[in-house]
Amino acid sequence: MTATERPLSTAERQERLDAAYRYCAAVNAEHGKSYHLATRLLTADRRPAVHALYAAARTADDLVDHPGADPEADLADWSRALLAELEAGWSDDPVRLATVHTYRRYRIPVEHLVDFLAAMTSDLTVTGYADLAALDRYMWGSASVIGLQVLPVLGTAPGVAREEAAPHAIALGEAFQLTNFLRDVAEDADRGRVYLPADVMAAHGVTREQIEAKRYDARFRALMQEMVAIVRRRYDDAAPGTPLLAPESRDCVRAATALYGGILTEIERADYRVLDRRVTVSKPRRLGIFARRLASAQAVRLRTRRRA
Repeated sequence: MTATERPLSTAERQERLDAAYRYCAAVNAEHGKSYHLATRLLTADRRPAVHALYAAARTADDLVDHPGADPEADLADWSRALLAELEAGWSDDPVRLATVHTYRRYRIPVEHLVDFLAAMTSDLTVTGYADLAALDRYMWGSASVIGLQVLPVLGTAPGVAREEAAPHAIALGEAFQLTNFLRDVAEDADRGRVYLPADVMAAHGVTREQIEAKRYDARFRALMQEMVAIVRRRYDDAAPGTPLLAPESRDCVRAATALYGGILTEIERADYRVLDRRVTVSKPRRLGIFARRLASAQAVRLRTRRRA
């Protein structure tokens, strides 16, 4: 702080914090339409924290996927700043400020953030994964800990310990991440990275060069068919966790699962042709899922208010 600066008043700090959360919500709305739609089913007190966690992940990811002149230094600087600000309790950057506040409010272990940043850093040098076990090790930082970060925000049902719900939160984070990998095979290849296990690719006779050249054939179709089955099993592993969550958070998770799981269905409908197009769930379909879950979410909130 310079001699001309003065400490912010409580009102000024709250104003900046509110603005930071609004900024994060805008990032989510622009870049994560399915996630943003699902978060609208959360209670108003939970929603901003999820926006903050999404915006932090998106910002770090963009430093890797849309790099500047020195992506390694940019990511390292951003990471160091966030970790220092988390300890200090304040930031002048809107995404980091909302993230700091969310981490401290919900007592999210800092180890989750460290592991996430390490995974993002590895993307700067690691371009492929030998097998599913290697991919799972990467996803611990890029996806599993995301589920663990969000879990305290969603809350658990009365009598349910967070540790009981944690394995299912991890599985759902991995399922979402794997769904992204299947949808974005061509886009990732353009960035020099392949997130399909090399041994599974080899078993189907698919080479990295084929993916980079975007050559679709029966071998690639069979590879994608197997990968979709693998991802569906992760969704199955996650499903028992939803009833363990706080009742007012369940419809958000069910909507997000339906929206993201719907991408797998669209990949199948496209006959696994993801090398020359980006498969999406249509807007009418997204809105239909949201509408069905909205009615359920409103009923839960009504029952909660009555009990209170």
